[in-house]
Amino acid sequence: MHIDELLAPLPPSLRIDAADVAAARPDDLVLVVLDDDPTGTQSVADLPVLTRWEAEDLDWALAQGAPAVYVLTNTRSLDEADAARRNREVVAVAMAAAERAGVRVGFVSRSDSTLRGHFPLETDMLAAAVVDAGGAAPHLTVLVPAFPDAGRITVEGVHYWVVDHEATPVGETPFAADATFGFRSSDLRDWVAEKTDGRIPRDDVAALTIDVIRAGTEAVTAFLREQPTGTVVVVDVVDEHDMRQVALALHALDAEGVTSLLRIGPPYLRAHIGQPIAEPVTADRIEFGNARGGLVVVGSHVPLTTEQLQRLQDDRPGTATIELDVRALIDDRREAHLTERADAVARAIETGTVIVHTSRELVTGRDGEESLRIARSVSAGLVELVARVLELAPPRFVIAKGGITSSDVASEALGIRRARVVGPMLPGIVSLWQPMTGPAVGIPYVVFAGNVGAADSLARVVRTLAD
Repeated sequence: MHIDELLAPLPPSLRIDAADVAAARPDDLVLVVLDDDPTGTQSVADLPVLTRWEAEDLDWALAQGAPAVYVLTNTRSLDEADAARRNREVVAVAMAAAERAGVRVGFVSRSDSTLRGHFPLETDMLAAAVVDAGGAAPHLTVLVPAFPDAGRITVEGVHYWVVDHEATPVGETPFAADATFGFRSSDLRDWVAEKTDGRIPRDDVAALTIDVIRAGTEAVTAFLREQPTGTVVVVDVVDEHDMRQVALALHALDAEGVTSLLRIGPPYLRAHIGQPIAEPVTADRIEFGNARGGLVVVGSHVPLTTEQLQRLQDDRPGTATIELDVRALIDDRREAHLTERADAVARAIETGTVIVHTSRELVTGRDGEESLRIARSVSAGLVELVARVLELAPPRFVIAKGGITSSDVASEALGIRRARVVGPMLPGIVSLWQPMTGPAVGIPYVVFAGNVGAADSLARVVRTLAD
């Protein structure tokens, strides 16, 4: 369906200033965002991000005075048992840190705008962990997966992927065929029923639709207030103002003692805390620690990433490109292959930027768990290569393409324990981090999701950093 046809019947968008949302935000509340891969930071700026969650890490983050803190859990790469345990760990440490800091914390589950991830596991675990730590269970679970900057919107409860002005229900896209987190439903009410195996029937899911959202704060607040405790609410979003309107209503309800647990795509946090849309980071705002070439690491296998990789190579035909053979990374050739490739990257980076990518063949297992194990093994190979390069010849910058890839490169290869999100490299997408600890201090780090941007987006980011 053409996007104009989809949007034509909708009431006009309201105009809501970010400052109005910020003014309505509770002063005593800090949101702890459990990010299931690091790409969730791509829509925000000037917020702390952690890849570890020891007490001292949360103490540092809460001391920054920010309205929200990101904790990179990387649970999208884990099985259900490990994901559940990790969510509980973060809640326990964060609530203890909040008590020491004298602040109130709320929890946000940040996941994929194309609906891949551990749901309802993570929202269930967060709610249970809060209760176990002495808190109160949230009244509502609010799902806002939309990501308008990247072409993901929700209309009349149906979630769409918009490309070249064509809106495709997300259940009909390649994302729905994900080997681990696949699904059939595009209507979020049906998706909740599907993912909960019918524990939450479709008719029990509340749909907060555009007509209510664009009727104003009182209408949204009244709609949410009348929902029974424990209700899952799915939210329509077409633009930033829709998200800000929902945020105003949730802040009003919080003041009444009606709390919500958020499960969101990347941009909603920005709207919820009243942060304006940040301008893309320009080269003059980036601090580089050395004059070597940069390192571009590509692990994602989605078709858009492959297209972006090709455009980058076309844009920079003289750039050294080194391929990691996925099959060699998962058999007994692994060590020799990594040694040879790391040495080649270290030599090339002395004179210019280097592209490292996995072979474009997607190797999957017999089931979702085996596919995850293969993905983790490949990602671990990329991590080991980057770690070796960091020791041999620290690059001028690092770009990591893909969710699992960017998470593991940050926390394992570069040893980034604490960082500051500087801002997006492109409008609303692609996050630049400034490492605050570890061997990567002075090396700008770019988190680039596999499934966002246009064909030339990766080339544009490299141009900003390398030219």
